[in-house]
Amino acid sequence: MKKYISRFHYLTQDLPDRTHIEQVETACSAGANWVQYRCLTKPDDELIAEISQIAGICDDWGATLIVTNHYHLIHKVDVQGVHIEDLDADFAAIRNFIGEDKTLGVSATNLTGLLKLQNTGVVDYCGYGPFAHTDTKPNDFPLLGFNGYRELEKAPIDIPVIAVGGIQLKDVEQLLKTGIYGIAVSSAINLSPSPASMVKEFYRSMY
Repeated sequence: MKKYISRFHYLTQDLPDRTHIEQVETACSAGANWVQYRCLTKPDDELIAEISQIAGICDDWGATLIVTNHYHLIHKVDVQGVHIEDLDADFAAIRNFIGEDKTLGVSATNLTGLLKLQNTGVVDYCGYGPFAHTDTKPNDFPLLGFNGYRELEKAPIDIPVIAVGGIQLKDVEQLLKTGIYGIAVSSAINLSPSPASMVKEFYRSMY
């Protein structure tokens, strides 16, 4: 089942001065139509309560809501899908659990992993990175840079590839020239002096 995948993915993050709910309100009011809720610090009951509030905001603005990793909550909250960061997860089992109607996004860090995910036949899109250094998601995977995405042009990729990891506004134009489908952004928006303005700037740079 082919699903709608936005070209711009906005990700929330744990911040000391702004809740995930506040982040989503800001992003949606500025035009974000795809929100990935990425909270890895709360127990299930708090997650469900927060996701339910965020789902209401996204519904009001007509935005798609994706939850990072917590696919076991999919039937307890009103979300459109999940994004799995575990590179070794059983994606066929996750697809079976969440159902065909929900969007399943996954992460890959190299071309071999991307092709392997694509070959499962159950994945709707792939978050591919890291593009550059990022503190949002500590990892020791090699940085892909522009050349890492250019390698995809020669590969038989037929699922949407979303560049992720340390992407700044100045990177968008050149990234899109590599042929990727879209980008995902977190800190460049959330840590900017004006997150709402930055959402709008990213959209202008892409469309």
